[in-house]
Amino acid sequence: MAFTDQLLDTIRSKFAHVDNCPFQGKRIFFENAGGALTLNSVVETSTEYAAIPDNQGRDNIASRALVAAIEQARQDARTLFNASSGQMFVGESGTELLFRLIRSACTAAQGGSVLGSTVEHPASRSAARHWAAETGKPYVSVTHDDAAGSVSAEAYAAKVTPDTRVATILHCSPVTGVGNDVKAIAAAIRAKAPDCFIIVDGIQFAAHGAIDIDGYGIDGYVISPYKAFSRHGYGIAWLSDRLGAAKHECLIDGPSLNWEFGTRDTGAYATFSRVVEYLDWLGSNFTGSDDRRTRIEAAAKAIQEQEHDLCELMLHGEGNLTGLADLQGINIIAGTGNEGRKGLVSFWKEGVPSAEIVSVLNENGVRTHTRKADHYSGNILKPLGREDCVRVSVCHYNSRAEVKELLKVLNEM
Repeated sequence: MAFTDQLLDTIRSKFAHVDNCPFQGKRIFFENAGGALTLNSVVETSTEYAAIPDNQGRDNIASRALVAAIEQARQDARTLFNASSGQMFVGESGTELLFRLIRSACTAAQGGSVLGSTVEHPASRSAARHWAAETGKPYVSVTHDDAAGSVSAEAYAAKVTPDTRVATILHCSPVTGVGNDVKAIAAAIRAKAPDCFIIVDGIQFAAHGAIDIDGYGIDGYVISPYKAFSRHGYGIAWLSDRLGAAKHECLIDGPSLNWEFGTRDTGAYATFSRVVEYLDWLGSNFTGSDDRRTRIEAAAKAIQEQEHDLCELMLHGEGNLTGLADLQGINIIAGTGNEGRKGLVSFWKEGVPSAEIVSVLNENGVRTHTRKADHYSGNILKPLGREDCVRVSVCHYNSRAEVKELLKVLNEM
């Protein structure tokens, strides 16, 4: 286990509503894939900036302070993403940014085809299929491995051609909970289509591991900060210099490399600085390095270890608490020994509607979620012959005691 009891208590004290819902009362939060808990510092910063009436670009001290906060946040985001080039910018949401980057890549690329996989969330898959059709490009689909809950570089390699112009990759599935090897997949694409625009959906991954733009060889990466300890209302995108210079919407006679429209929400940027500061602090508990990126990588490693421990407890139980893997009639998506799992377990029980299990858990103060075979999760569930599943998603601030309470309720059921 990565965290001592004392450190975990300190971590939990930094988040709002860690064990109490303002509407329900005391509860355990295992719905992190739907949106992680929010840092108290984010709440405070958001409130502070919401009250400021000034805009950027004016000749006054308040305006200059806003511009400085935005620039600091961009630098903080660069450190978190490990991006030494390209640009960072904020948009409406992660989904909106994925649509925009994919749209721009498809319209900028002449001819060719668009490549994606069946494991992807519709945020990228819908955008790729739509803009492939709008720009007259065939859409080529890579089939994911149902048993593994992921898609491999080899599967991409079998479908990519020298004519592939745009490709999308999902970093981690919010249904299977399993990550995909972005670096290996991107290399497989580049081997046959070196000039392909490669765009990654990192929305589910961001809270669970270290992002490494410099190591991936891609052109776009998008996250939703509300799934990474910040608030709703914005998304963050990184794009390469090459994609940034491609033809895209911008104001007539305005800066040609600008990808942002209108006045920025300084509070959005500033709250992301609080996220990076938190991860910096967390990493300092595991390394004495003076380098901020090193501390962030140490935080990511500790987060992965903590979440792995929680998932192992959930799957295999402890003492007289039987884990999911051994409960009668329980089926676990992507298996029980999957090392690619990132803090999430989805399962179903034969003969019992998943919504019924979620309801009983909720009545006992344990919040989980039902995933249905709809436009969000059908790509994962339909090949398995399932109409629904229960999703239990943990984050590093969850405790073993909370997982045991989940197992207690399930064992009693």
